[in-house]
Amino acid sequence: MDRASSDAVPDPVASRRFRRELRRWRTRNGLTQRALADRVRFSRETVAAVESGRRYGSLELAVRCDEALGTGGLLASLWPEVAREQLAADGRRGPRERPAPRPRTPADDIVAMIVDNGAMLGPTEVVVEIDDLRSVIDRALNRSRSRRP
Repeated sequence: MDRASSDAVPDPVASRRFRRELRRWRTRNGLTQRALADRVRFSRETVAAVESGRRYGSLELAVRCDEALGTGGLLASLWPEVAREQLAADGRRGPRERPAPRPRTPADDIVAMIVDNGAMLGPTEVVVEIDDLRSVIDRALNRSRSRRP
């Protein structure tokens, strides 16, 4: 008694068609994956992975391939459905975790001030700020040395 799971992955019809058309137009034009990749300024690995279904392409790849292969915009016209499948696949994988931000340090503040206000600081002021930064670094290094057994 086989029942389809409610979590079953839908058949990626648009992605399959996109891959099939990309390969068909590439071979029709007598191009290798490397030759197409060179023309569209993507890596051969990207073209191969998209054609094989190991990864999704992008709208930019579709447009560039349309231009290089003379498809009349076929691949770009397929892209909205492919993008929907990609979003659905991403949703099944769950949210991606972002690394926790590191705590801000006094050195970050000094660097930000130099970078953000560098146009307003003269050479003397920049040297003073760099000296302050060196002092902060020296204090931090001395603290870590004093904590060693």
